[in-house]
Amino acid sequence: MSLTASTFRALRHHNYRLWAGADLVSVTGTWMQVLGVNWLVLTITGSATSVGLSLVMQALPTLVLGMWGGALADRLPTRPVVVVSQLAQAALAAALAVIALTGVQSPLPIYAVALGGGVVSALGGPALGRFGAEVVPPDDLPNAMALGSIVNSAGRILGMSLAGMMLPLTGGGGLFAVNAVTFFAVIAAVACMRSSEFHELAAEEHGRGSALAGLRHVLRTPWLLTLLALSVVLGSLGRNYQVTMAAMSAGPLDAGAGGYGLLSAVFAAGTVVGGFVTASRPRLTLRLLLVSAFAISALQAVSGVMPSLASFAAFMLPIAAGAILVDTTVSARAQLDSPDVMRGRVLAALGMAGAASGALGGPVLGWLSDTFGPRTALEVGGVTCVAATLLAAALLARFRRAAAAPQPVRVALENA
Repeated sequence: MSLTASTFRALRHHNYRLWAGADLVSVTGTWMQVLGVNWLVLTITGSATSVGLSLVMQALPTLVLGMWGGALADRLPTRPVVVVSQLAQAALAAALAVIALTGVQSPLPIYAVALGGGVVSALGGPALGRFGAEVVPPDDLPNAMALGSIVNSAGRILGMSLAGMMLPLTGGGGLFAVNAVTFFAVIAAVACMRSSEFHELAAEEHGRGSALAGLRHVLRTPWLLTLLALSVVLGSLGRNYQVTMAAMSAGPLDAGAGGYGLLSAVFAAGTVVGGFVTASRPRLTLRLLLVSAFAISALQAVSGVMPSLASFAAFMLPIAAGAILVDTTVSARAQLDSPDVMRGRVLAALGMAGAASGALGGPVLGWLSDTFGPRTALEVGGVTCVAATLLAAALLARFRRAAAAPQPVRVALENA
C-alpha cells in the first residue's frame, strides 16, 4: 500500500466518509459561533473577563457530569443519542441567534445558553465519540482519529475565516443561525449511513452505578490514570498557546496584533501537518507518545528564549504538529486498550481531562506571564512538562514490568 493510501485509509469506509464530511460542516459552524459569542459578550460588557466566564460555563458541566454522560453512552444505542444531542445543540444555537437579533444587552442569557451547551456536550459528547469509533473497524480507528484532527483544524480555520467575513454584515445573529443549520448535516449523515457497515461496540448490561463504576475503572487502572494525568499537565501548561503567543507578541517580541495573527496562523498550519503525520503512522504506541511529549515540551522551554517573531514562529510549527500526535495517541491508546463496555466512560474521562486542562492552564499561564513575564511562563511550563513526561515514562515502564511478572510476583507487588 502506498503512503497516500495508508494515510487516508479510514476514508475507504462509506460511513466514515459521511461522518468526516458532516464533522467538517459542524466544526466550521462551531468555530463561527465561538467567535460570535466572544464578540457579542465583549460588545455587551466590554470585559475580557466576561468572555472568559462564558468559556468556564461551557467547560464546567463536563467536569461535573462527564462520567454520567459516559455511562449513558455505554448503555444506550449511540445513534439516537447523537441525533438528540445534535437537535439540542441546534436549538441552543437558534436561541443565541434570537438573543443577538433582538438586541439583548445582558450577558446572562448568553451564559445560560453556554451552560446549556456545556450540559448537552457533557451528556452527549461521549456518545458522539463512541459513535465515531463505530463507523470504522478498530484497526483503522487511530487513522480515523488522526484524519479527524485534520478536519477539526480545517474546520477551525474555515469557520473563523467565514465568521470574520460575515460578522460585519450579519452580526452575531447570522453566525449563530448558520451554526444551528450545520447540526442537521450530522443528522443527515447518520441517516444515510449503512447499518451493515457499523462496527458496534459491546454495551453495558447493567445501568445502576455505571458512572461510579467508570470512575472506579479509571482510578484502578494505573496506566490509564497516568495517561490522563500526563494529558492534564501537557494540556494545561504545554498547550494553552493562545495565552502565551498573545503575551509574547504583545510583550518581548513587540509584534502587536499582526504578530499574534501570524503566530496563530502558523500554529493552525502546524496542527494540519501534525494530523497528516499522525495519519501516516501505522501504529500509535506509548513510546511514540512519550517521545513526542518530551520533544514538544523541550521545544516549548527553548521557545521562551527566542529573540524574534520569526524564530519563535519556527518553534510553533513543530510544537503544534507534535501536540496533535500526542493528543491523538493518548485518545487512541485510552480507547483501544480499554474494554468496549467502558468506552463511553473512558471518553468521558478524556473529556474531563481536557476540560480541566483548559480551566487550569489559562489562568496559571496568564498569572505566570503577568508576574514573571511570558518567557518565564514558557520555560517553567516546558520544564514542568518535561518532568511530567519522564515521570509518566517511568511509571508506565514499571506497570509494564509488573504486568509481565509471574503471578506470585504480581500478587506480592499488589500487597506491598
